[in-house]
Amino acid sequence: MSAFLKYEKAGSVVTLTMDQPDLRNVLTGNTAVQEFVDACARIATDESVRAVVVTGNGKAFSAGGNVRDMGRYLGDEVNPARIRQDYREGIQRLPLALYELDVPTIAAVNGPAIGAGCDLACMCDIRIASEHARFAESFVKVGIIPGDGGAWLLPRIVGASKAAEMTFTGDTIDAQEALACGLVSRVVPADRLLDEAHALARRIAANPGPVLRMSKRLLREGQHMRLGSLLELAAAYQALAHKTPQHAEAVNAFVEKRPPRFSD
Repeated sequence: MSAFLKYEKAGSVVTLTMDQPDLRNVLTGNTAVQEFVDACARIATDESVRAVVVTGNGKAFSAGGNVRDMGRYLGDEVNPARIRQDYREGIQRLPLALYELDVPTIAAVNGPAIGAGCDLACMCDIRIASEHARFAESFVKVGIIPGDGGAWLLPRIVGASKAAEMTFTGDTIDAQEALACGLVSRVVPADRLLDEAHALARRIAANPGPVLRMSKRLLREGQHMRLGSLLELAAAYQALAHKTPQHAEAVNAFVEKRPPRFSD
């Protein structure tokens, strides 16, 4: 049985709920990373999944790293090489699994998303915030750097200047400031958060699964490819898309003036 992450599937939508509210859903010093990696592997091989919602149980989305657990690195018996490898084998597997997942993902940020918790939200494609949400790239406050990819993720979402401000100060911003800087796409009442996230997930999941995954991959690859290279990849994907049964159903439905009925 899962100790951290609750996996629920309704139709084509999977909801992943971090479920250690007593520890504010911290991501280190527990099984969180491995459970996220396993869940992403499960989703990646289930072609019926078309959207994923990530949220937290309790008052916090995620408090990030377990600061108490970091105390194990303070003694002389743990050398820097070991710490480096711990990051590679630990928290750094999380962005490689979640950010690289081909299925569209939505972070439903129910409360504070601090440090690695903020970065976890940034690993998702879309972020919806409760009015109670708070965000902080707060690593500097505890004398460390963003070791989980935040320095790569955050500037791509809020821009270089705002990312630098958040990283260098470690200050917390509220949901409205997060909306203003583009960190989230909407702010909703707390009691409507999951309803709004699931409604959006269902709108996404109403579209054909194969092209959703290819569209997300194009967005990911477009972040570092030249336009010409991306166009070549898009042409190859489009050739595949034109031959899917979902595309044939969409064309036939359009001609017949009826809603399409997509299947996997």
